[in-house]
Amino acid sequence: MNNTISFARRAITSIKTHYHIKKGFNITSNVGIRKFSVSSCRNMKFVQFVYNEKPNDIRVGYLDGDNVVDINKSDSSLPSNLLDILKNGDVEKVKRLKSSNPASVPLSSIKLAAPIHGNDKVLCVGLNYKDHCEEQKLTPPEVPMIFSKFSSTIIGQKDAVKLRTDVTDKVDWEVELTVVIGKKASNVKAANAFDYVFGYTVAQDISARDWQKTRNGGQFLLGKSMDTFCPIGPCITTSDEIGDPQNLSIKCSVNGVEKQSSNTNQLVHKIEKVIERLSSVMTLLPGDIILTGTPGGVGMYRSPPEYLKPGDLIQSEIQNIGVLETRVEKF
Repeated sequence: MNNTISFARRAITSIKTHYHIKKGFNITSNVGIRKFSVSSCRNMKFVQFVYNEKPNDIRVGYLDGDNVVDINKSDSSLPSNLLDILKNGDVEKVKRLKSSNPASVPLSSIKLAAPIHGNDKVLCVGLNYKDHCEEQKLTPPEVPMIFSKFSSTIIGQKDAVKLRTDVTDKVDWEVELTVVIGKKASNVKAANAFDYVFGYTVAQDISARDWQKTRNGGQFLLGKSMDTFCPIGPCITTSDEIGDPQNLSIKCSVNGVEKQSSNTNQLVHKIEKVIERLSSVMTLLPGDIILTGTPGGVGMYRSPPEYLKPGDLIQSEIQNIGVLETRVEKF
């Protein structure tokens, strides 16, 4: 079976296996009850892709079984990329489009790309899993520890992380649940934070540990923002079908060997509190992404330490989203 089809199927299967939204279904979070109506839940898994014959033309669509619906081809009034759909407030229009059963193309005719690109901010939360703090023998931070990556580091499904082996040999993996902001958010209170979330995807916060820890004065930027150091994908599961984002299994394997296995219920600072803190000092824009932290099991704190090398294959999986596959190559 074509690998593109295989990974998209796994993204779909994880939704069907782990979570079904029913009419009037309530989800309890730390800030109260979140209620999703059946009318707003239409099993939307957004992707960006290129046609095999047009590798430079990024399109936006949604998964439909083993096919993809090209949103702009189905309705030319809609943008051809996800960021503009979010900026224009067109998500509900896309959901209405789905009910008309538009034409689709087989996954074999396309290649999945990063599910969003061109966004303003890539924000990250450090030391935000209890088990990750425990493996370092650290007390969890009292407030979210925020840092950033350049948006130019984003790559997509089956793209390669490129290692600059001449400047670092200590590149590590970090699977992370990633929040995608759906509309402008400023001074948002935690109780309303999920109203501003479009959906969720999988990310790898690839990290050159020597540059993160010692070679840049303790500042994370250079160790986190080398080219290709932010793989995301394979799709964005919309917030109305994810279930409870703070109770999802999260895993990472390298060359088929499981390295990380946890649950997002291990988050120290919950998503709504992170959004509240960030939006108190900056305006979050449509398409901004927030990497919410990584669980225990990273290479640096293994005995002996383990690091990525050219030829490795990383598979990052989060329940109800799917599997992000990332190759590792020499720059």
